[in-house]
Parts: sequence; structure tokens; C-alpha cells
Amino acid sequence: MASSDPPRASGYLPVTGRHEIWWEEHGSANGIPLVYLHGGPGGSLGAGGWKNKMDPARFRTIGLDQRGCGRSRPSAASADHDLASNTTAALIEDLEALRRHLVVERWVLNGVSWGSTLALAYAQAHPDRVLGVVLMAVTTTSRREVDWITEGVGAIFPEAWDALATAVEREDPTYRRGRDRIVEACAALLRGADDAARLRVARAWDAWESAHISLDAPRTALGPTSGAAPSATGPAEDTARLLAFATLVTHYWAHDGFLDPPLLDGMAALEGIPATLVHGRRDVSGPVQTAWEVHRAWPGSELIVVEDEGHGGPSMVEHWSHANDRLADRLTTGTPT
Repeated sequence: MASSDPPRASGYLPVTGRHEIWWEEHGSANGIPLVYLHGGPGGSLGAGGWKNKMDPARFRTIGLDQRGCGRSRPSAASADHDLASNTTAALIEDLEALRRHLVVERWVLNGVSWGSTLALAYAQAHPDRVLGVVLMAVTTTSRREVDWITEGVGAIFPEAWDALATAVEREDPTYRRGRDRIVEACAALLRGADDAARLRVARAWDAWESAHISLDAPRTALGPTSGAAPSATGPAEDTARLLAFATLVTHYWAHDGFLDPPLLDGMAALEGIPATLVHGRRDVSGPVQTAWEVHRAWPGSELIVVEDEGHGGPSMVEHWSHANDRLADRLTTGTPT
């Protein structure tokens, strides 16, 4: 199913808050509509490996760079980006605007890492627009998950967490380990006016993320499921992507994904929607507990735990692709998933 073809259609969609969202479409114009939601927050569609995981003969596959990242504009790295208008509710509005723009009645949701949080939030807000859901590296961005990935997992990577905390202490002498949430301190520094300090914090954050995903299996052509994918564009572009990612991920995580009430409290809205959840047993960044809890709260969902992979890997990607094929069978012929 691999394809290096350019998008069949693409463009910028103006949305609220002076944002413009980059979108692109692949596959069959007459296929089952499917929207792919990338990780982060603050990741991007990247090099496009995601689109090869859906059968181009069966799916009309749509991808977008979420507001403030990737090719969407303005970038969260720029001074004219309004972070106050960048929330999960706004991202859900963007998806609805894109659905209407592309004249899609209902679509399949695919989400990876943070994209799975966004998929669940959208599905709970608009269950009547959802044909089915396939998620990989499942997250709900709860306070527990955020505190684990920003503080608790430091028990496994103490040197890396100490390096991050030390970097924050240099920039903000009022920060105190064990008293203050490090994600909130980073978010505040990345909103600051000192560009040099912002870049130092962004680099420290990137080093921390790289450390706690280091146990994962190789990522394959999909690229990272969270974090900023490597780029060959050049130092200026890489710096902008690094700043945008760090700014957005700390902004969202400092606010627990802007999700109140938590997503697990709203799972009843998804009853009857077919779903497959794929997660790695060795995911130390996002333990399988969250995927299990989502599965338990979602009658009829399927949970696939890949024993020897973490926050992404080739077997997980294979299960993800097969889940989409089985969902297409169900939607077109009534064959059970």
C-alpha cells in the first residue's frame, strides 16, 4: 500500500483566531472518508508515512497539521501566534470546519499518541459524525498521564530528568523541584519574551522527550508518534519546529489537555462506535493502563497489546493498518471486525 504520490488535493483552510490549517487528501475520491490526527501536541504530518497505512483504493484519507504546527500558520514558534486560541475545543472546531469544507458527512478517525486524545475528544463531541475509530499509542492526556510523562518517568531516567530540571532552574530561579510542576514552569518560559531562553528550554525539553522514548522499537516510516520529527530542511526551519513543538506540548500538558471533565468520564457517548486500540506493553512514556481503561469503558472496542514494542514500532503499525482494513470490511459489507 506504500505510495509516494503527492496529495490528490490540498490547501489552507482559514479557521478561528487568525489561524490557517494545512490539509491534504490522498487515496480514492470515492473511498471511505478517514481523517488522520498526528501526535504531539505540536507534531505534524511530517514526511507523510502515515498515509501509506490506509489502502488508497478503499479510503479517502485526509490529514491536517493542527493549528500552530507543521505547515499550518502562524507557527506557535512565532511572536504573532495567539496561544490563548490554541485549545482542544478549538482543534475540534477546526476538524468540523475541515469536514464541512471537504463535504464529508461522516468519517473514520485515526489518531496516534496525542492524536488519539484528540480523536476521543472529537468523537465525544460529535459521535454522529464518526464511522469508526482506530487509535495507536493511546492517551487521554489526564493529569495522571501528564504528571507521569513529565515527572514520574524520571524514576527510570533520573539523569535526563535532572538535566531538564537543572535547565529550568537556570532560567527560572523561583522554580522548586518537588513543589512546582515542571511542565508549568517550561510552559511559562516558552511563552516568555526572551528568545534565547525559549530556545534553551525547547532544546532541554527535546532532550528529555528523546530520553524517555529511547526504549522504543524503531519507528519505521511513520516517524515519531510524539515529538518533532527530524528534518532535513536546515537549522532555521529545525529551530522553528523545535520551538513550536515544545511550546505547544507544554501549553497543552500544563492544562491537562484542556479536557474538563476528563475523557474517561465521557466514554458513554461512544457506545456503538466500532474501535480498535493498539498499544505497546513496553511504552514507558504512556503505560498501557490508559489503553486498558479506555477499552474497559468502551463496550465493543478491541484492544491489541503488542508485547515487545513501546510508543510505536513496526508491529504496532501493522496492527493499525490491518485494523483499518477490517473496519473498511465492516463498513462496506457488514463483515464483523
